[in-house]
Amino acid sequence: MRSRELLSFAAVGLLAYATDLALFTWLRGPVALDPLTAKALSFLAGCTVAYAGNALGTYRDRAGGTPWRRYAAFFAVNVAGALVQLLCLIVSHYGLGFTSQRADTVSGAGIGMALATILRFWGTRTWVFRSEGRVGSWTG
Repeated sequence: MRSRELLSFAAVGLLAYATDLALFTWLRGPVALDPLTAKALSFLAGCTVAYAGNALGTYRDRAGGTPWRRYAAFFAVNVAGALVQLLCLIVSHYGLGFTSQRADTVSGAGIGMALATILRFWGTRTWVFRSEGRVGSWTG
């Protein structure tokens, strides 16, 4: 794994996160959408920004599959990441009884985000933008 790949993936992820957060905040505030609709739309926008950034930047030298198939696989990987974050929150809040706002933030946005990012990186490089003919470990 090259450090350029990891840094580029992280930069694209930060841009996608900022898009998600800004759009969610705007949709909940001035637009006054309900939280689930606002989050669904902001998540979709964040996924689209992340896909475009990775397709045009991080993994621009990797071909394979149609853009729609790759986007569908990318979206699935991101949904899996979101589920990891949700699972961390569920385990912490309901399973372990850590019910404060701080505990929810640490489990969902801290630990959950870290684990989800690892899953997204692995899934993106393994299933979405895989190298042609790559054999061996996903880390190298």
